[in-house]
Amino acid sequence: MRFINKITLLLLIVGGLNWGLVGLFGFDLVAALFGEMSVLSRIVYTLVGISALVQLLPLFAGQDENGRSAARS
Repeated sequence: MRFINKITLLLLIVGGLNWGLVGLFGFDLVAALFGEMSVLSRIVYTLVGISALVQLLPLFAGQDENGRSAARS
């Protein structure tokens, strides 16, 4: 699961940086690289969204990044 965690975290960083560029400069890096709403850009946006969902699962399940229960007794 660590591999998936690292990949999803990397995708979220890319997505966050892209949104930062959009917010600060009105520049969409993904669209500039792959074309505005092209198949490739839509794949990148979809993967970033799926990554966010994957990262939410441990948060709501009360687990840490290694899948162990975060609650200590």
